[in-house]
Amino acid sequence: MKPIAIILCFLALVGCGGKSSPKPPTSALLVFPEKNSECTTGQDINGSNTSLVEFRWQASEHTESYQLRATNINTNTTQTIVVTGTSASLPLEKGDAFSWYIISKNDDVSETARSETWLFYNAGSETTYAPFPAEVIAPKTGATVTKDINNEVALNWEGADIDNDLEGYEVYFSTENPPTTLIATLTNGTSDITVSVESDTVYYWRVLTRDLEGNTATNQVSQFKVR
Repeated sequence: MKPIAIILCFLALVGCGGKSSPKPPTSALLVFPEKNSECTTGQDINGSNTSLVEFRWQASEHTESYQLRATNINTNTTQTIVVTGTSASLPLEKGDAFSWYIISKNDDVSETARSETWLFYNAGSETTYAPFPAEVIAPKTGATVTKDINNEVALNWEGADIDNDLEGYEVYFSTENPPTTLIATLTNGTSDITVSVESDTVYYWRVLTRDLEGNTATNQVSQFKVR
C-alpha cells in the first residue's frame, strides 16, 4: 500500500472515532454551615439584622457551575446564587433557621445533580432555639410504596435541636392535604410509626417537633402513593 493511502486510512479512522459523550455532574458534598448547627461566623452588616454567611462545599465531578439555594425556614424565602467555585456568601437574617443545598451543573448535558439539604441557625441574640423541622427519611415525598402483609406502611423521620432538649413529636396523617388528623403523640427517642393504608391511594403526612421549652417546628407536608 502506498504511503499516501496509509495516511488517508489513518485519518478516516481518527475522524470516525468521534468524541466521547459528556458526563453528567455528580453531587457536591456540603461542608459549611454544618448540618443541624448554629453558624456563628457571619459578618455583621451595619444597620441591619443580617450577617454575611459564607457557604462552602467540595467540588463535584464533571461540573462547570454550582447553584447555591438557601431558604429561610421562617419566611419561606429563597436566595439563589450561581458560581464556578466552591464557596459563596449570602446575607441572612440573624436568629432564623435556614436550609441549603447545591445543584451541580454542566452546560454540555441537561442533567443536574443535587446535594443533600442541610439545616442550620444563623446566630443572633437568642439564647434558645426552636427545634429544626423533622427530616423525612421514608417514604420520600412523591414515592410510590408497597404496603406490607398487614396493610401498613412505616413512616420514619429524624429530629434535631441544637439545644439538645427535644421532647417529642406529633404526627399528622390523612388522605387530605394538608393533613389535620393527629394519629400519634410520641416522646423523644421514637421517630417512626406504622400506619394503615389502602392500595391506589395517596397519603399526606407531616411531623410537629416540640422541645422542653415549648418551642415547636413543623416540617413541610410529604406525600406518597400506595401501589
